[in-house]
Amino acid sequence: MSQFVDEVTLWVSSGKGGDGSASFRREKFVPRGGPDGGDGGNGGSILLMGTSSKSTLLDFKHRPRVVASSGENGRGKKQHGKNGQDLILRLPLGTQIFNAETGELLADLVSEGQIYTAAQGGRGGRGNAHFATPTRQAPDFAEPGKPAQEVFLKFELKVMAKVGLLGFPNAGKSTFLGRVTRAHPRIGSYPFTTLYPHLGVVSRGQPPNNREYVIADLPGLIEGAHEGRGLGDRFLRHVERTEILLHFIDVSFEGPLDPEEAYRVIRKELELYDPALLGKPEELAATKIDAADPQRVEAFRRFCMKSGRTPFFISSQTGDGIPDLLSALDLLLEGKSLAGIVASRD
Repeated sequence: MSQFVDEVTLWVSSGKGGDGSASFRREKFVPRGGPDGGDGGNGGSILLMGTSSKSTLLDFKHRPRVVASSGENGRGKKQHGKNGQDLILRLPLGTQIFNAETGELLADLVSEGQIYTAAQGGRGGRGNAHFATPTRQAPDFAEPGKPAQEVFLKFELKVMAKVGLLGFPNAGKSTFLGRVTRAHPRIGSYPFTTLYPHLGVVSRGQPPNNREYVIADLPGLIEGAHEGRGLGDRFLRHVERTEILLHFIDVSFEGPLDPEEAYRVIRKELELYDPALLGKPEELAATKIDAADPQRVEAFRRFCMKSGRTPFFISSQTGDGIPDLLSALDLLLEGKSLAGIVASRD
């Protein structure tokens, strides 16, 4: 399994433009033979392109410098120098590009094929053939190529998914993702099994009317995460891109807290990180009902009814309740209400 990297810094430089040539041809009755210096080639640019084929910034973790090739100098007989080759750096969708020195947001790559020019190649200088005039028939000078552009960049990846799975460590998020998609996240019976986001694609319906959307299994939160405890804001930044939050609460005998208290802790961490996250659509699901504590189940049900929510009860081991939950997500993604959805009961 490849390593997940969601933040890197990178120094990039475009190519310098080639110098124009100051040369003369031999021609009878023409002063000094006549100017025939060619232009220098343009330097290569550094281009950043968003692509769904990448899911991590690992390619740049051990590549601190990227330099495009320079343009060739012009030559006699009006021969133009060869242009430098552009370098296209492919980045996962959801990558934000910052100036590492000023913190300015330069670009946000959110669509397939979107390109941002990070460093423009230097323009090639003009040869002396451009500067001949009736009164200056033998110019002995040419333009130098324009210098390269250099910039120190910071890349931050925020995964893009329709649905983000929230919950305490070991709440059953990874098991659910593996059940409803073809993803194969690492699963263990201990906290922080998931050390970085996993993505899976849910396919609903039958062709040609089927629809697909991405679910992100986000690393578990603990109290104080906004201050860096546990996995800290390395998790929280990925919540910003999701459209819908699906909050899992463990109601088994091994569940960490009272369901309502567990919910409030996670919501508080979202608020302290970015209050805007509280405005995202959200659904709650009690997990591990195949090993449920009846008292926790009843407490979860009372909390949902008190807050006007539809209580969902699921088991990713047996599949119980998952069809109703996916149907609810379908409606939410279509901008519809959950009226008519009957959540599975324990």
